[in-house]
Amino acid sequence: MGEEARPLRVETEGGIARVIVDHPPMNLLGAPLMGAFFELVERFEKDEGKRVIVLSSADPDFFIAHGDVETIVAVPNDPVPLATELPFTHQLLERWRRLPQVTIAQIEGFARGGGSEVTLACDMRFGAAGRAVFGQPETALGILPGAGGTARLTRLVGRARAAEIILGGDDFTAEEAEHYGWINRALPADEISPFVDRLAHRIASYPAHTLRETKRVIHTIADAEVERDLLLEQQTFDALMTDPRAERTPRMQRFLDRGVQTRDGERGLAEACTTLGKD
Repeated sequence: MGEEARPLRVETEGGIARVIVDHPPMNLLGAPLMGAFFELVERFEKDEGKRVIVLSSADPDFFIAHGDVETIVAVPNDPVPLATELPFTHQLLERWRRLPQVTIAQIEGFARGGGSEVTLACDMRFGAAGRAVFGQPETALGILPGAGGTARLTRLVGRARAAEIILGGDDFTAEEAEHYGWINRALPADEISPFVDRLAHRIASYPAHTLRETKRVIHTIADAEVERDLLLEQQTFDALMTDPRAERTPRMQRFLDRGVQTRDGERGLAEACTTLGKD
């Protein structure tokens, strides 16, 4: 059966729910998309009939481009109190990570910044070779990955590779992301959908209770103290948002003024970010 839930569509088949991001023009991660994710989390936390959630995009060029820079640059530079608990975004992605269902990201197109961080909260990630592009360009904009990028990516790929990805801010192909452990596999573009579909059906054939309990143990072992690390990430993010030495506002404004946050501009984002310090 199908269900309209823009900017997310949900299609269900037995124990599988397919969540399709459909938020033109580039599936930017802003308030509308975050609100739609919140509604889905509320729903799936109580849904005992679904065993697997597959997250994909209706746009072959953009999975989730990144966070909406226009929204971020508009945030005032006023100092904020030191965070002592996780804010909405972290809480939402932690709830997504802890869903009783097995979550699979099927990534075709750009998944940078917040788009990459959404996939990091999934149990598995598969990228289309020649199509999927990954990146964490936040440092070029004067901030750091603020939706779990430092905490979750470092756990996946290790300290040195996380430093290259986050501090370097470059683009990575699906093949490179697979080699680094960022994603499970890079698959030919014409094979990724059949592969993910077959895997989803295989997992959905297993007992729901066994899946939930096994997932809980995997996460408990792999993500020990992740909330502590997410809080540190948030505190540093808040500090960079308000410290003029981070150059957040002028760099983000140049990003927008130069048309980087457009469908055409996004293709050259990694290179464009190297010039954000120049008028």
